[in-house]
Order: sequence, then structure tokens, then C-alpha cells
Amino acid sequence: HVQLVESGGGSVQDGASLRLSCAVSGYDPLYLCMGWFRQAPGKGREGVAVINRRGTTRYADFVSGRFTISKVNAEKTLYLQMSNLKPEDTAMYFCAAQYTGISGCYSTSLDPATFDYWGQGTQVTVS
Repeated sequence: HVQLVESGGGSVQDGASLRLSCAVSGYDPLYLCMGWFRQAPGKGREGVAVINRRGTTRYADFVSGRFTISKVNAEKTLYLQMSNLKPEDTAMYFCAAQYTGISGCYSTSLDPATFDYWGQGTQVTVS
């Protein structure tokens, strides 16, 4: 059973940077597809960035080169480096994992419905 714990959120000024972390336990993250999602008040959950078994990444259009997703398998940690944050980035950010079998996950879907395991979230507020 995969468990995910996010950290690193906070309240920052327009244009600032933050790095979110997600600690993974219960399974080797090397074989998982992992992603960051966000949900603003009154809105649905949306994909921000994902990374698969090969290290292939995919970003939502609104990221526009400002965020970088990375996974350090030896540390069992997923990261999201965010720069040039804007007020519209304000949301609860969630880490998620997708398991597709023992050979590993190669998906690059940003659809939250395809992910099996979720963390509790970390709040990011930009003003």
C-alpha cells in the first residue's frame, strides 16, 4: 500500500519560489508514475505535472516553464520546484501515484482519475 506525505507549502509573495516534497513509502517509487495536482477553492482537481518510469515528464499548459517535477528514487521523494509563482497558483497541492504493474508505469496522463494513491495535500498561497 503506497503512502504519500507532502510538505513544503506556504504563503509567499507574487514572483517567489517554493519547493514541494512528497515522501513515498510502501512501494519503490522507481516503478510508479507520480504526479502533482492542485485544487483551488470551488474548482476541480487538475494535473500540474507528472513523471513516469522512464523519467519522462509532462506539464499542464499553465505551468509555462515555471515548474519542474523530479523524483529521487534513492530518497523515495518526489519534488516540485515552483518559480515565478502567481496568485492564480494558489491552491492545495497534492502528490499522487499510479501503479500499473510490476514492470513499471509509463503513462504521462495528467488526469487525476488515473491515479490510485493520494497524499493529504499541502497549501500554497500566493499574494
